[in-house]
Amino acid sequence: MAKVKGLGRGLDALLSAAKADIDIKQKDNSETVTNQSGLTELRIDKIQPGKYQPRQVFDQEDLEELAVSIRHNGLIQPVIVRLVAKDRYELIAGERRWRASQIAGLEVIPAIIRDFSDEEALAVSLIENIQRKDLNIVEEAQGYKRLIDEFGLTHEALASVTGKSRSNISNTLRLLNLSPEVLDYLMQRKLDMGHARALLPLSMEKQLELANEIILKKYTTAEVENKVSRILHEQKFGTEIIRDKTKKDPDIARLEETIADKLGMIVNIKHNRGGHGKITINYASVDELEGFLELFS
Repeated sequence: MAKVKGLGRGLDALLSAAKADIDIKQKDNSETVTNQSGLTELRIDKIQPGKYQPRQVFDQEDLEELAVSIRHNGLIQPVIVRLVAKDRYELIAGERRWRASQIAGLEVIPAIIRDFSDEEALAVSLIENIQRKDLNIVEEAQGYKRLIDEFGLTHEALASVTGKSRSNISNTLRLLNLSPEVLDYLMQRKLDMGHARALLPLSMEKQLELANEIILKKYTTAEVENKVSRILHEQKFGTEIIRDKTKKDPDIARLEETIADKLGMIVNIKHNRGGHGKITINYASVDELEGFLELFS
């Protein structure tokens, strides 16, 4: 998609649009909401999915559970839509609720009609979904990329909009450098974030080869990091001399994984019997290094 031309205000417009959505969600279904925010009821068949929806996977079991709740309690939180044609509305936020309401057999649901431009619709839909904790990490990364591509936002601006750290943004975006097949595994949750992060230094061919092995043999993150280190060392020196990380003290190995998860980087701890040692933190790009250094600024 070509970069959006009409968003002259950049980050300010993004923040304004996102705040409008968040403000609505923080209100209850009171008379104030009805008067000020366009709360109404719409026929469910008059609403169509949003074209800016970053979520690609909707768990059917999760939708069924939500549908049961909706049958008993109704749809408490309204969806947010905009008018796109006569008697036709496009979802901006709430597609999961809309899908579950269809399963529940509802014909009419509460909705808030907003006069969003394409730019604001894109901003609100992406940010609203990115801020949801259950959004798949690949969808989150793709959402960040769209915000960068469509709005020209920097990693710093994205951090400001989403409330996440710059290093988190950078590390999540790096996942898009994985091979398409490995990204599919991550999307399907056959791999976790630690596995995927460890695979990044490898070629796409090696990524897929090791990813298949991870799924088959159910490797831990520490085991994957060890195998990646061995592969890289062998590629560089033609020999394999790295000590197996899985032979380390279990407490040290757990501490490595904890720090790695916090930083989004591969971490190695060498702990000597005298109680001293060193921590090595590996980075894959200057951007990732800068994000790490920002933690101390």
